[in-house]
Amino acid sequence: MYCLRCSMRAMDLSRIDLNLLPPLIALLDERQITRAAERAGLSQPAMSRAFQRLRRTLGDDLLVRSPAGYRLTPRAERIREQLAVVVPGLTDLFNGDLFEPATLRRSIQVGGSDYGISVLGIPLARRVIDAAPRATVCFRPWHGGSFEQLAHGELDLVFYGAQLPASLCGTPLFAERFVCLVADTHPLAGRESVDLEEYLTYRHLVVDIVDGLQPAVDEILGARGMPRKVGTIMPFHMLAPHALTGTDLVLTFPERLVGRYADLSGIAMVAGPSEIGTMVYRMAWHPRMDGDPVHRWLRDTVIAVARELQ
Repeated sequence: MYCLRCSMRAMDLSRIDLNLLPPLIALLDERQITRAAERAGLSQPAMSRAFQRLRRTLGDDLLVRSPAGYRLTPRAERIREQLAVVVPGLTDLFNGDLFEPATLRRSIQVGGSDYGISVLGIPLARRVIDAAPRATVCFRPWHGGSFEQLAHGELDLVFYGAQLPASLCGTPLFAERFVCLVADTHPLAGRESVDLEEYLTYRHLVVDIVDGLQPAVDEILGARGMPRKVGTIMPFHMLAPHALTGTDLVLTFPERLVGRYADLSGIAMVAGPSEIGTMVYRMAWHPRMDGDPVHRWLRDTVIAVARELQ
């Protein structure tokens, strides 16, 4: 495990003057005192003094004369290569609130069900790759360990339609209404709505969000001591409507998906019980990422996408 305190002791930071960094960069790039002084905003005598201090601190001549002028020593060449890696990181460290999406070079990991990825994920991916063309957006299927993946840094965000653990940060994005889908031969077909008592008499086709349940529906019913009778469990929203034909099953389905995935030929839609109400769809993240500028930009982008769904 990396130990920052041990590394700092070994480095002896007390002998390092970070004010020498700009003159060092200028000298290694320009390879000439006068031009380096102009670039670093120093007088020529000040640059000469800085050059001598750098030689003593680094234990190397850095620049040596040659027939073509000054050239870098082998050590100076290595330092120049190292600075090309280190300096951008230092810039991020001391300007942490400044972030340009176009500079982002990493994979953004988002967890969610096929509902969340369809409704939010597709427009989110378009926005991210437009603003950050060097980034990659990777969607991971929701499962029972998704919240742990947030804690371990394996996911950046999770989309979820029920209560979040108290250990996570979250914000509501929009409300989703549920409707009931049934085969057109079902007793409910042709009805405008179904009340809770009758709703519970039928067997149900459940989309497995976690542990064979749809938490946004089953947590509400479980709190009332009124579980559903389950006939079939399917892993994806997009497949579920096609499993209704020829059955007496009731599918409780997000209304925004009806026009996307449900081929309504042979399927009827009925308003569900008022007790089920609406699902508040949320975005969740780990508290350690709350102040991270890249993560703030990502969350703001998700919120902008969600506003367009209202």
